[in-house]
Amino acid sequence: MNAKIERVNKDIDKTKEKINEFQTRLRELEKQKTELENIEIVEAVRGTDISLNDLPTVLKALREQNGALFTSGQVGPKSTNTDKGDEKE
Repeated sequence: MNAKIERVNKDIDKTKEKINEFQTRLRELEKQKTELENIEIVEAVRGTDISLNDLPTVLKALREQNGALFTSGQVGPKSTNTDKGDEKE
């Protein structure tokens, strides 16, 4: 085989190996981030004087009070973007 082609094939193999390493590292970092977020949430909940039995009721009341900003399974608040055209009269 042509030497240039062999060199390119070697570079392709090295690049694929690096991509796999980076993908593995990315998955590890994402898992670590999720774990840290979960710890933060647990610490915030434990820092309150709310029992675990009362927690669902409190969260439901907060959702209702805030106009259902959070829905079941939703991680964060819904976007509250307003149309700038509505501000003009």
